Amino acid sequence: MNNFVRQTTTDAVYETLLNEIVSLVVLPGTKLSETEVARRFGVSRQPVRNAFTKLAHEELLLIRPQKATVVRGFSMERIELARLVRIAVELEVVHRAIQVWDDDCETKLAQNLALQESAIKNDDLVTFHSLDYDFHKLIYVLGDNPLVFEVMLDCKQKVDRLCLLSLEKSNEADLILEDHRDIASGLASGSVERAQGSVRKHLSRLDQTIAFIHKTHPRYFE
Repeated sequence: MNNFVRQTTTDAVYETLLNEIVSLVVLPGTKLSETEVARRFGVSRQPVRNAFTKLAHEELLLIRPQKATVVRGFSMERIELARLVRIAVELEVVHRAIQVWDDDCETKLAQNLALQESAIKNDDLVTFHSLDYDFHKLIYVLGDNPLVFEVMLDCKQKVDRLCLLSLEKSNEADLILEDHRDIASGLASGSVERAQGSVRKHLSRLDQTIAFIHKTHPRYFE
């Protein structure tokens, strides 16, 4: 039996717009028109309307009847909730990952870290951001908790745009890479306390990140 599931037109429009919003190709406050997006993709307005609805449910779009749909800005309330959930989940995931961590896991994480270092040297922050995402996902997957990552993804996406903006800050990518190395070392050490301490330190950087972005990009906040 063929398990391949065809991507619908709605899925294609949704995934493209999602990636553009999260990667800040489309900035907060940008107006989106069903007609213009439909013309861009060469589709009818219905799949675009469906994609808009999905993005609105994820709090990335604000659909206003009789007015233009806009990309939502950052909400401090939603960000704080997402951060609380994420740190609680990742501390438990690291605890479980250590129970199964081996040389193969360590090697795969090291390969990702090497690519992060290369991206920084090439000043390729978009690629670095993607590798940052992959690094955290690897810990879930290698620690036998891939489905937990999917559950946590909604919380992560709420701050992903902030993380990308924070890379404008001098040496921010270097600090993130240093944190990632500390987390990898903690996992390799077999010490739950050390690994969780590294995760907590890493995620707490968002306090400074939010303050920095609010100061430099206040128009992006609701």
